[in-house]
Amino acid sequence: MDTEKLYAARLRACHLRPYLATALFALEVVPTRTVPTMAVDRSWRCYVSPLFVDRTPLDELAAVWVHEVSHLLRDHHMRGNRIVGVRTGAEARSRRFRINLAADCEINDDGFDADLPLPAGAVTPAALHLRPGLLLEEYVGDISPGPLTDPYAWHDCGSGADGRDRAWDLGEGGSHGLTESERQSVRFRVARGIVGAPGDAPDGWRRWANDVVHPPQPWRDLLGAAIRSAVTSSGVGDSHTYGRPGRRSASLPGVILPSLRRRPPQVSVVIDTSGSVSDDELGSALLEVSAILKALGGRRDLVTVLSCDAAVHTAGRICQAEGIPLVGGGGTDLTTGITVALRRSPKPDTLVVLTDGQTAWPSAPPPCRTVIGLFSRPSRWHEESPYVPPVPPSWARVVRIG
Repeated sequence: MDTEKLYAARLRACHLRPYLATALFALEVVPTRTVPTMAVDRSWRCYVSPLFVDRTPLDELAAVWVHEVSHLLRDHHMRGNRIVGVRTGAEARSRRFRINLAADCEINDDGFDADLPLPAGAVTPAALHLRPGLLLEEYVGDISPGPLTDPYAWHDCGSGADGRDRAWDLGEGGSHGLTESERQSVRFRVARGIVGAPGDAPDGWRRWANDVVHPPQPWRDLLGAAIRSAVTSSGVGDSHTYGRPGRRSASLPGVILPSLRRRPPQVSVVIDTSGSVSDDELGSALLEVSAILKALGGRRDLVTVLSCDAAVHTAGRICQAEGIPLVGGGGTDLTTGITVALRRSPKPDTLVVLTDGQTAWPSAPPPCRTVIGLFSRPSRWHEESPYVPPVPPSWARVVRIG
């Protein structure tokens, strides 16, 4: 095998994509004639066909280096295993093939240009009539075996791309493979380099690096913690009462002072039922109401639910309306719902707003602690619409849902 050309291509890949250099040099090259081009396994070995190296131009060979190491950095074999699950036989093989194509689409939809050209016949979203900029999990559902995928029947990027073991894999116990801790160390070092100095790294790599360095937090835990913190904070539920005189009355003969009593906190939940909120999100909102009840120890009489779009349609205590109808479907103005919630008696000690954020907010902060649960919206949703939703107010604690 022409190792000088192969390693020169790796150096060129490092020159053009310096943020991947650590990962590229972590790969162990294994020459073999059993792979059609180049392939990787989950232990970070790169299997290379000598014939492929001979007939491929240097620039395209550098692009294949970047392509193969991208499978490993993006953890495609583990993500493929999660998609296939317990399936076996022909169904599992068909799904692994689609996963390999979907993983290629995720990699090849950005990051390559005239300086780093993909070889002719590479799998791209355009070749499969798919929209670019998606993830493996989104692509794989839109790929089905047929005329568009037939030209790629020979395609094989190895177990590092789809999770299926190959006969030519050296396996976990083979020589020069990386351990799991070493793989994670390489991924984190590359991701931290991109986050620290992104340079001209494509948006797909920046999103990947942010997810590795700052993994998403479990939003249910965050929302539950925010609500528990709001209802148990100092002063929440405290009220003066003359039902029992204060102890200091003894020092003031003829004067009755009120005592301070803590009553269970009242919680009002305003649910956005406008047309931009999907049925799944409304179902998620009801689950959050159940979580709020759990945080309050099951006291249903303490929770009031209001469904609101541009007007308040239903409002009631959860014990009276367990199957409270979430009516709406129009525009969005949650200031109406917040105003109605604050005017109810007894007044809420904590206000929880579940919305997609496409609403106006009160100019002044409510006189109680406020938690906003924001339904997530994908970034591409903004790209197709000139409308930019208002930023959630700074006086509320915001938790992103989903």
